[in-house]
Amino acid sequence: MITLSIPVPARCIPTSLKPLKPSRQNISLSKSLECPKFESLKNRLIRVVDAVHLPEAIATLDFMIQQGITPDLQTYSIILKSCIRSRNFELGKLVHAQLTHSKIEPDSVVVNSLISLYSKCGDWETANSIFEHIEDSARDLVSWSAMISCFAHNGMESKAISTFVNMLEIGHYPNQFCFSAVIQACSNPDSASIGIVIFGLLIKSGYFESDSCVGCALIDLFAKGYYDLNSAKRVFDKMPLRNTVTWNLMITRFTQLDYPNEAVDFFLRMLSSEYMPDRFTLSSIVSASAEMGFLPLGRQLHSLAIKHKLANDICVSCSLVDMYSKCASDRNMDDSRKVFDHMTNHNVMSWTAIASGYVENGDNNEAIKLFREMIITSQVTPNHFTFASVLKACRNISDPLIAEQVYAHAVKLGLSLVNCVGNSVISMFVQFGRMDDARKAFGILFEKNLICQRTIINRDSKNLISKDDYESSSQADDVEIGITPFTFSSLLSGAATIGSIGKGEQIHSQLIKFGLGSDQLISNSLISMYSKCGSIESSFQVFTKMSSRNIRSWTAVITALAKHGFAEKALKMFQEMLKTGTKPNEVTYIAILSACSHVGLISEGLKHFEMMQKEHKIVPRMEHYACVVDLFGRSGYLTEAFEFITSMPLVADSLVWRTLLGACRVHGNTELGEYAANMIVQRDPHDPTAYILLSNLYASTGQWETVGKIRKSMKERNLIKESGCSWIEIEKRVHKFFVGDTSHPRANEIYRELNNLNFRIKNMGYIPVTDFVLHDVEEEQKEQYLFQHSEKIAVAFALISTSKSKPIRVFKNLRVCGDCHTAIKYISMATGREIVLRDSNRFHHIKDGACSCNDYW
Repeated sequence: MITLSIPVPARCIPTSLKPLKPSRQNISLSKSLECPKFESLKNRLIRVVDAVHLPEAIATLDFMIQQGITPDLQTYSIILKSCIRSRNFELGKLVHAQLTHSKIEPDSVVVNSLISLYSKCGDWETANSIFEHIEDSARDLVSWSAMISCFAHNGMESKAISTFVNMLEIGHYPNQFCFSAVIQACSNPDSASIGIVIFGLLIKSGYFESDSCVGCALIDLFAKGYYDLNSAKRVFDKMPLRNTVTWNLMITRFTQLDYPNEAVDFFLRMLSSEYMPDRFTLSSIVSASAEMGFLPLGRQLHSLAIKHKLANDICVSCSLVDMYSKCASDRNMDDSRKVFDHMTNHNVMSWTAIASGYVENGDNNEAIKLFREMIITSQVTPNHFTFASVLKACRNISDPLIAEQVYAHAVKLGLSLVNCVGNSVISMFVQFGRMDDARKAFGILFEKNLICQRTIINRDSKNLISKDDYESSSQADDVEIGITPFTFSSLLSGAATIGSIGKGEQIHSQLIKFGLGSDQLISNSLISMYSKCGSIESSFQVFTKMSSRNIRSWTAVITALAKHGFAEKALKMFQEMLKTGTKPNEVTYIAILSACSHVGLISEGLKHFEMMQKEHKIVPRMEHYACVVDLFGRSGYLTEAFEFITSMPLVADSLVWRTLLGACRVHGNTELGEYAANMIVQRDPHDPTAYILLSNLYASTGQWETVGKIRKSMKERNLIKESGCSWIEIEKRVHKFFVGDTSHPRANEIYRELNNLNFRIKNMGYIPVTDFVLHDVEEEQKEQYLFQHSEKIAVAFALISTSKSKPIRVFKNLRVCGDCHTAIKYISMATGREIVLRDSNRFHHIKDGACSCNDYW
């Protein structure tokens, strides 16, 4: 005898089902059903189920079985539906096991409930097995709808569509549930065109304007399949019946597709229509306010959540934690932390939100501390987003030891190959100067996704459902397998990080093959990838070919132009963006202010800083203030930069003071540099940047005794200066060089070329600027040091390894020194080659002795 209250999971593969009978009246039951006790127990069971007391209902069913009373199909049907509604799927499986044990022949109602049960718990194989054991003549519309929905909600879109087609061929005409399920299956870029065909059939059916579920499915078809929110909005406006779910869907889609202002407008419409927000509404709209960076709105929403007693909901609380961290213009995490500490329960979402907030606001050590508390004290298992943020924190504080421990934990949990974690690992290795490891990490990520995509294509060529078979069998190993824009976007980000234009172009060709070349998310990623790999022309070409653009598209191309030194084009592009009605966000303005600072447009930069606040209502964050300090500092207006810092409404953080210290280093202001360095050390004693910049400042003025003291202090504090290195990609292979590097197999050829170049450019007027050698050595040795800088070695190697028709693209992890910049300009004249140099700040396009930076960087 099976006792249902014992929580032992049971996996039940059904035996062959006989043709289902439409009526329950003909089913022969046990004699025990004639017992007067049966009806009273059955009625009691129905009452407790109606009162949502599932445990009591199960106890009643147990008692009936123990008393030898065989429950009828109606009883089983009631219990199964209650298990499904309460999402108690394991208990539902036990009920199924008992039904099988009872030998009662299930009818269509019970079978459809079983399909729904296994569908909702993700066990599509069992659901399909039950469906397949029903004879074609006995399958009703509910059975077909349940299976289509099952495939659609388990990531098997192609199977859902083919099942829908099979249903039509048999002669069943779809109802609103069928339409909703199959349209949901079409709500992706690959199947959206099929969804439009089904939409035509739907209009003829009359369900379009009569069912809210169908309307919601159509909203997703346009929003997720075509990123067309205008059509989604038209569907919404035509819906005669709306509820909180439909309003939530529109608000969520606007937020997810980077239209936070429109999401807020819809939210206000919802309130004016007298619909009450629920936890999903508030979670979405708080996220929208976070994307806008609009703290006053976020605070009002927090008050609304308190008013509706939703502030303690886990989803709402996580959104509030995220909102306060993103809207903290002074990088102050106090409000975010208060929300987090006030939460009664924490899950992986809340821990990830607070840790990510600390990382984004510069307190990386606190993020790592919270990570430890999460896994040790609270014993919450991190997810891939947690690891991506914490690895970024390790990268920011340049701590390889902690980074390797975190990475090992990600490997242990099987999350190291998830794309966002892989990209964080790549960025981390690049930051540590471990280019070989970065390259290997990207290679693993690239091959993993490429193999999955090839497998899908090969199987797809054989039959319609093979892609789905492959995806379902691989879900346990990799949550991101499949040809999706997000997968490719992640790969493009990895290629950009290591500066591999060859890999980037290879991914781009795959995108075109898969028909994803015009996808908006992909295009935005391509703009950034080509820009970061040094090809501003390709970046701009992708932008001009885009049929639709959002704020991220415009921001990506403006940032690209600014980083490559084309400030005037960036400002012109900004004006074009405004004419289209696209509203800039805080990231757009960081690009605009950076563009102005890189070319010394002080008045223009200050005008935009003011316009950002007055016209576009964007509250400046610390990054914006740092850009203004840079605007003054690069032009030598150090006093004005200092006065601006002291007049800030926020307390300046390390970023702002580092910006000023860097300017003091360039312009030789020792006194102000000392003050800036002290301010950095007060805020972040473990930041090596302050010591390095101050040491370089003293070295440039010949104060070698003070330089020695600073270097000794760094050694005592275990602060490590990042080693400078340069790299170049030739024939899809990356070659890395350090100062004075002789490890390359072609080292002799490289240094012969360097000697030759040195002789030629000196004859052309080049004079080594030994002030950039920050060591107390003789003048001749200083010149030898300059001669062996990593960027010069990389350029020399490129000259002996590439054809004259191709531009040379060199990447450096630190700021290029002034002497190398001058020397490379002469080399471009001597060789007739175009040389693109990316350092830690920007790109230098050098051709015929001139640089895009106009010697201002």
